[in-house]
Amino acid sequence: MGANATQLELFPGFTHSTVPVGDDISIHCAHGGDGPPLLLLHGFPQTHVIWHKVAPRLAESYTVVCPDLRGYGDSSKPPGTPDHANYSKRAMALDQVRLMQSFGFDRFAVVGHDRGGRVAHRLARDHRDDVTHLCVLDISPTLTMYERTTMEFARAYYHWFFLVQPAPHPERMIGADPKAYLRWKTGSLGSIGYSHFDPRAYSEYERCYCDPETIHATCEDYRAAAGIDLEHDRADLSEPIRCPVLALWGERGVVNRCFDPIADWRAVAKDVRGKALPSGHYIPEEVPNLLVDELLPFLAR
Repeated sequence: MGANATQLELFPGFTHSTVPVGDDISIHCAHGGDGPPLLLLHGFPQTHVIWHKVAPRLAESYTVVCPDLRGYGDSSKPPGTPDHANYSKRAMALDQVRLMQSFGFDRFAVVGHDRGGRVAHRLARDHRDDVTHLCVLDISPTLTMYERTTMEFARAYYHWFFLVQPAPHPERMIGADPKAYLRWKTGSLGSIGYSHFDPRAYSEYERCYCDPETIHATCEDYRAAAGIDLEHDRADLSEPIRCPVLALWGERGVVNRCFDPIADWRAVAKDVRGKALPSGHYIPEEVPNLLVDELLPFLAR
């Protein structure tokens, strides 16, 4: 599958590819630029399009690869398995390693927002020799967030507990009006209104999220996070992440109110720096220039 007209317009000069990565999974991505490889991973309920405001500038110095995660966008969406392992962050991270290898990159930097940050975290764990730099946007580690759940966090991130309910109950409820659910989710988490979303980008989020296969796959992503991903995270606690870590988060967001991202990431990594940015949850679309200004010196280390 190539790009549609909206994707081409949002990523001028980029090439769009759908790459087989094994196990009957194909990953759709936009890629462009020149220089060291840089992988950008989106979160829920979006697609690679979230990077359209930052990818062109980063592509001036880096070869930028912006994929749709397994289960999202135009990538493969297999039915979930009983243990949800095929949506574990381990499986999703391996997709990305194979994708980057298909472009000839054995070592690369990775930036992950939201769910993409959790895949990026697992990349730095399972493929520590492949990841040169790790940047996580508006998250603390999954295990930390579940173990420190408070009433305030549960109210704000209720979807963490709704989406993990057994299939097909969340799927049916969301499927009754997926556009309304998408708008509810993207209008929360400290973001102010919707003006930061380019209408063309938002139309892509609607197109992709309203697919019943995407709704199921994204529920499976969260089911894995509440089960098998926690098993993997607990098994890794004694071995810190070695690569440099940059943690950035929105000062108006839930993570800023309920967690301490620097301390949380220092508990699992050796070399951590970061700060809050003047935004809500959707940092790449709310404050793209500030994000790039933080990324460029970090990636140059």
